[in-house]
Amino acid sequence: MDNKIGTAKSTASVLSAELRILIGKFCRKFKKESHMGDFSWSQISVLLRLEREGPGTVTALAKAEGVRPQSLGATISSLEAEGLITSSPDPEDGRQTILDITDQCRENIRSGRAAKEDWLYRAVNTALTDKEQEKLLESLDILKRVVNVK
Repeated sequence: MDNKIGTAKSTASVLSAELRILIGKFCRKFKKESHMGDFSWSQISVLLRLEREGPGTVTALAKAEGVRPQSLGATISSLEAEGLITSSPDPEDGRQTILDITDQCRENIRSGRAAKEDWLYRAVNTALTDKEQEKLLESLDILKRVVNVK
Protein backbone atom coordinates (compact mmCIF):
# COMPACT_ATOMS: atom_id res chain seq x y z
CA MET A 1 0.00 0.00 0.00
CA ASP A 2 2.80 2.43 0.85
CA ASN A 3 4.30 1.73 -2.57
CA LYS A 4 1.04 2.84 -4.26
CA ILE A 5 1.04 6.08 -2.22
CA GLY A 6 4.68 6.70 -3.12
CA THR A 7 3.96 6.02 -6.79
CA ALA A 8 0.94 8.35 -6.76
CA LYS A 9 3.02 11.15 -5.21
CA SER A 10 5.77 10.52 -7.74
CA THR A 11 3.29 10.61 -10.63
CA ALA A 12 1.75 13.85 -9.33
CA SER A 13 5.22 15.35 -8.98
CA VAL A 14 6.22 14.42 -12.53
CA LEU A 15 2.87 15.67 -13.91
CA SER A 16 3.22 18.95 -12.04
CA ALA A 17 6.70 19.60 -13.42
CA GLU A 18 5.77 18.62 -16.97
CA LEU A 19 2.55 20.69 -16.93
CA ARG A 20 4.44 23.74 -15.62
CA ILE A 21 6.93 23.50 -18.49
CA LEU A 22 4.23 22.85 -21.09
CA ILE A 23 2.00 25.69 -19.89
CA GLY A 24 4.97 28.06 -19.98
CA LYS A 25 5.65 27.07 -23.59
CA PHE A 26 1.96 27.51 -24.45
CA CYS A 27 1.91 30.97 -22.91
CA ARG A 28 5.01 32.06 -24.82
CA LYS A 29 3.64 30.63 -28.07
CA PHE A 30 0.24 32.28 -27.52
CA LYS A 31 1.90 35.62 -26.80
CA LYS A 32 3.94 35.32 -30.00
CA GLU A 33 0.94 34.25 -32.10
CA SER A 34 -1.33 36.98 -30.74
CA HIS A 35 0.93 39.70 -32.11
CA MET A 36 0.72 41.60 -28.82
CA GLY A 37 4.25 42.85 -29.40
CA ASP A 38 6.72 43.43 -26.63
CA PHE A 39 4.23 44.13 -23.88
CA SER A 40 5.02 42.82 -20.43
CA TRP A 41 2.77 40.30 -18.72
CA SER A 42 1.58 43.05 -16.34
CA GLN A 43 0.61 45.30 -19.26
CA ILE A 44 -1.27 42.46 -20.94
CA SER A 45 -2.95 41.59 -17.65
CA VAL A 46 -4.15 45.17 -17.16
CA LEU A 47 -5.52 45.37 -20.73
CA LEU A 48 -7.32 42.04 -20.47
CA ARG A 49 -8.80 42.89 -17.08
CA LEU A 50 -10.16 46.20 -18.40
CA GLU A 51 -11.50 44.42 -21.47
CA ARG A 52 -13.17 41.71 -19.37
CA GLU A 53 -14.44 43.82 -16.45
CA GLY A 54 -14.94 47.20 -18.09
CA PRO A 55 -13.73 50.64 -17.03
CA GLY A 56 -12.41 51.06 -13.52
CA THR A 57 -10.34 53.16 -11.20
CA VAL A 58 -6.63 52.73 -10.73
CA THR A 59 -7.32 51.69 -7.13
CA ALA A 60 -9.79 48.97 -8.11
CA LEU A 61 -7.48 47.74 -10.86
CA ALA A 62 -4.48 47.63 -8.50
CA LYS A 63 -6.50 45.69 -5.94
CA ALA A 64 -7.61 43.17 -8.57
CA GLU A 65 -4.01 42.84 -9.82
CA GLY A 66 -2.68 42.45 -6.27
CA VAL A 67 -0.41 45.49 -6.38
CA ARG A 68 -0.36 48.99 -4.93
CA PRO A 69 -1.86 51.77 -7.08
CA GLN A 70 1.55 53.47 -7.26
CA SER A 71 3.01 50.30 -8.76
CA LEU A 72 0.69 50.60 -11.75
CA GLY A 73 1.89 54.09 -12.65
CA ALA A 74 4.50 53.10 -15.23
CA THR A 75 2.24 50.40 -16.69
CA ILE A 76 -0.68 52.82 -17.10
CA SER A 77 1.54 55.55 -18.56
CA SER A 78 3.06 53.25 -21.16
CA LEU A 79 -0.35 51.89 -22.19
CA GLU A 80 -1.71 55.42 -22.54
CA ALA A 81 1.32 56.42 -24.62
CA GLU A 82 0.63 53.47 -26.94
CA GLY A 83 -2.98 54.64 -27.34
CA LEU A 84 -4.39 51.47 -25.78
CA ILE A 85 -6.11 52.97 -22.75
CA THR A 86 -7.74 56.25 -21.89
CA SER A 87 -8.09 57.93 -18.54
CA SER A 88 -10.71 60.37 -17.41
CA PRO A 89 -11.76 61.88 -14.09
CA ASP A 90 -14.25 59.83 -12.09
CA PRO A 91 -17.56 61.78 -12.19
CA GLU A 92 -18.38 60.59 -8.66
CA ASP A 93 -14.94 61.27 -7.13
CA GLY A 94 -12.73 63.76 -8.94
CA ARG A 95 -9.68 62.47 -7.06
CA GLN A 96 -9.98 59.14 -8.87
CA THR A 97 -9.23 58.34 -12.51
CA ILE A 98 -11.32 55.98 -14.62
CA LEU A 99 -9.34 53.79 -17.02
CA ASP A 100 -10.74 52.12 -20.12
CA ILE A 101 -9.35 50.45 -23.21
CA THR A 102 -9.65 52.14 -26.58
CA ASP A 103 -11.54 50.78 -29.58
CA GLN A 104 -8.19 50.06 -31.22
CA CYS A 105 -7.17 48.01 -28.19
CA ARG A 106 -10.43 46.05 -28.34
CA GLU A 107 -9.71 45.27 -31.99
CA ASN A 108 -6.13 44.25 -31.14
CA ILE A 109 -7.42 41.88 -28.45
CA ARG A 110 -10.05 40.42 -30.78
CA SER A 111 -7.59 39.85 -33.60
CA GLY A 112 -5.02 38.46 -31.17
CA ARG A 113 -7.51 35.90 -29.90
CA ALA A 114 -8.43 34.97 -33.45
CA ALA A 115 -4.74 34.50 -34.32
CA LYS A 116 -4.18 32.28 -31.27
CA GLU A 117 -7.22 30.16 -32.06
CA ASP A 118 -6.16 29.88 -35.68
CA TRP A 119 -2.65 28.75 -34.70
CA LEU A 120 -4.05 26.25 -32.19
CA TYR A 121 -6.55 24.88 -34.71
CA ARG A 122 -3.82 24.40 -37.31
CA ALA A 123 -1.48 22.81 -34.75
CA VAL A 124 -4.12 20.37 -33.47
CA ASN A 125 -5.32 19.56 -36.97
CA THR A 126 -1.79 19.03 -38.31
CA ALA A 127 -0.04 17.33 -35.38
CA LEU A 128 -2.81 15.06 -34.05
CA THR A 129 -4.72 12.19 -35.55
CA ASP A 130 -8.49 12.10 -35.17
CA LYS A 131 -8.10 9.59 -32.34
CA GLU A 132 -5.55 11.81 -30.56
CA GLN A 133 -7.86 14.81 -30.94
CA GLU A 134 -10.62 12.79 -29.22
CA LYS A 135 -8.22 11.90 -26.37
CA LEU A 136 -7.26 15.55 -25.99
CA LEU A 137 -10.93 16.55 -25.95
CA GLU A 138 -11.62 14.00 -23.21
CA SER A 139 -8.70 15.34 -21.15
CA LEU A 140 -10.08 18.90 -21.12
CA ASP A 141 -12.47 18.06 -18.28
CA ILE A 142 -9.54 16.77 -16.23
CA LEU A 143 -7.53 19.95 -16.88
CA LYS A 144 -10.54 22.10 -15.98
CA ARG A 145 -10.78 20.31 -12.60
CA VAL A 146 -7.08 21.00 -11.97
CA VAL A 147 -7.52 24.71 -12.80
CA ASN A 148 -10.48 25.00 -10.41
CA VAL A 149 -8.62 23.65 -7.33
CA LYS A 150 -8.17 26.40 -4.76
